[in-house]
Amino acid sequence: METNDPAIAAQNPCQACGACCSYSSNWPRFTTENDAALDLIPTDLVNERLSGMRCEGERCTALRGKVGVATSCGIYAMRPQVCRTCMPGDAECAMARKRHGLPALV
Repeated sequence: METNDPAIAAQNPCQACGACCSYSSNWPRFTTENDAALDLIPTDLVNERLSGMRCEGERCTALRGKVGVATSCGIYAMRPQVCRTCMPGDAECAMARKRHGLPALV
């Protein structure tokens, strides 16, 4: 998976980033998910407070790959709503990328 191929970044900048998934141990948190949606997330990836995804340090345990190189979500189809609303280049994206020393998306 180790790559920093510009074609990946052009096609889907998130797959060449992952900064938002390794920004804070308090994120991603559950917000508007119903019980049925939460039941789809593997329990070993949920934090002990049942309030969000489990993190190792500040990195979501569902994140695969190397931040800033090539990443993917291990539970993409069932990811929390807050993950679905984060968009490439938005304010949260820019903040997370800056924290990892990555340039803002244009």
